[in-house]
Amino acid sequence: MLLGRVVGTVVATRKEEELSGLKLLLVRGADAEGKPVGSLVVAIDAVGAGLGEVVLYASGSSARQTRVTKDRPVDATIMAIVDAIEHDGRTTYEK
Repeated sequence: MLLGRVVGTVVATRKEEELSGLKLLLVRGADAEGKPVGSLVVAIDAVGAGLGEVVLYASGSSARQTRVTKDRPVDATIMAIVDAIEHDGRTTYEK
């Protein structure tokens, strides 16, 4: 799993039928403090994440392992909303 922060939404009115009803969010990679790093990905939201939240997401074939995304053509899925991160004995991020 990877850390990221939800930075936007993606709206696609015309899409593959298997994607109908799924919320698409724009996620940028994040470090252990929740600060942005890396590139942007479009991820299916399987947990009800919102704008600005730090999340855990999976990419590749692991993204299709949730109940929401099973057998669907997705490459990234938000699987958890992060409450806190502890790194090197200190809390580096707290919701």
